Amino acid sequence: MHQRLHPRRAARFAPTAFLLATAVAAAGLTLGRADTAQADTADAFATRCGIHFCLNGKEYYVAGANTYDLFTYGGSYGDTETQFMDKARIDAQFANFQADKVDVVRLWMFSHESWHGFEKSKGVYDEQEFAEFDYIVQSAKAHNVRLVPVFENYWEAYGGIDTRLQWEGLSGGQPGRAAFFDKARCPGCFASYKNYVSYALNRVNHYSGVKYKDDPTIFAWDLMNEPRYQDQSAAENVNGTTLRAWVDEMGAFVKSIDSKHLLGAGIEGHGSTYGFGGDEGNPFVAVQQSPYLDYTSAHPYPTESWANLSLDQTKALIRSWIADSHQKVGKPFFMGEFNVHNVDRSAWWSELYADFEAAGGDGSAFWWYQDRSADGKFGVSAGSPELVVFRAHSDRMRAKSGLTTGTSSPSQSAGPSPSQSPSPSASSSPSSSPSTPPPAGSCAVHYGLSDWGSTFNGDVTIKNTGTTAVNGWRLVFSFPGNQQVTNMWNAVPSQSGKQVTATNPASYNTSIAAGGTVNFGFSGSSVTGTNGAPTAFALNGAACTTY
Repeated sequence: MHQRLHPRRAARFAPTAFLLATAVAAAGLTLGRADTAQADTADAFATRCGIHFCLNGKEYYVAGANTYDLFTYGGSYGDTETQFMDKARIDAQFANFQADKVDVVRLWMFSHESWHGFEKSKGVYDEQEFAEFDYIVQSAKAHNVRLVPVFENYWEAYGGIDTRLQWEGLSGGQPGRAAFFDKARCPGCFASYKNYVSYALNRVNHYSGVKYKDDPTIFAWDLMNEPRYQDQSAAENVNGTTLRAWVDEMGAFVKSIDSKHLLGAGIEGHGSTYGFGGDEGNPFVAVQQSPYLDYTSAHPYPTESWANLSLDQTKALIRSWIADSHQKVGKPFFMGEFNVHNVDRSAWWSELYADFEAAGGDGSAFWWYQDRSADGKFGVSAGSPELVVFRAHSDRMRAKSGLTTGTSSPSQSAGPSPSQSPSPSASSSPSSSPSTPPPAGSCAVHYGLSDWGSTFNGDVTIKNTGTTAVNGWRLVFSFPGNQQVTNMWNAVPSQSGKQVTATNPASYNTSIAAGGTVNFGFSGSSVTGTNGAPTAFALNGAACTTY
């Protein structure tokens, strides 16, 4: 969404309010644990398996919301635990999410302002603000909600990339902020963004002792809120070459640190080919074909004056995105923002959600679930009638995921420690769990290749076509040339000559359900002109077909 509501600065609270907030917060984190029915998913990471999200080897469909301003709950002054953050308000909002069956919450993890700023000056990260985000993660765990934090903002709210440009002596604004994505014009922008992302991913939550990159409470990361490389040339507006290069570089950087979590670009899905918005240097297909991204996104606001779409036109638009995501990009589709105004919202939501489900949409997050009456245009509050429609949608998405009760989010337990994390290094040891060989012919493998000459990326999906689960998996294949794996995510690699073995990680994605899939990817080096797809694959010693 282009225009972001900027909240008022928080008023000071009386000392008695601090004591009450502390007491309620302490109580809040003891509530909302996962029930027995979802215990097997409590510490599982959401993954991608082909064109869908997966959890524990099963397709996973999510219903979510945006509450971008969670990081601002509190006074932004004084004692970190009792004044700077408002724990009671955070817990109350997560209780709302849980009651209304919100599976995932997309939220900001950026600000360069003095008020609740994560990075107020270049390279200086505010401990109090990150401590508040630690608490947000803990409250999400306690209330069985997963998070989609966004690393940075294209727009001016909370400073955004305009601030990073200013740090490098450049001006922002539209379209000047395109310089942020051009390494020749702003190499410092690349460095400051990477430094911030590295700090955030490696941040140790001071409540749980778990690094953000190791916490399954995080559903996914978004590289940026609505990036674009607009009006630099007519060709760039259509093909998005510069933005794609930025996404590739930053995506590879994130994956080199965090191989466990899903990653998206956070783009809007505008384009003349869709009849929604214009060509803005961020084409839906070309940018999101990046091998480092795990899902596509779009942000439809059909009743805005510049869009002016009917309900049927909106359905067709969303179906186009889903089809292109699944068929052209080969990834899940996450409608990361959407809403309508000046229409019967419940009626629109009812039809849009039903059509979204029928078309195979993988996840969505409406804009936005407010905890106070701050936005009369798009704000949705607890008790709003459209939430009845949302809860029914969430129930259907959970049923598609095989989750008939509760939610699939983590419990309050801390999850795997950093020492249990699978390493992307080729020298890592495979899981010691025993594997069960599938019957011959009961597996199929899809190998996607993105070849750039001396470097390449592989994207591999293993499908269990048999009738029983494969517990513990090891896929063996051979390169046609002198390719070398340099980095792998969602699997543990080893290589001997041309032969590569990819083994399930130690603590997640360890089995492939009957009819289910698992996915992993890798980067490699090669000799120009010698690359190609392997011709044979073996899963736990049994030959697989290809598709």
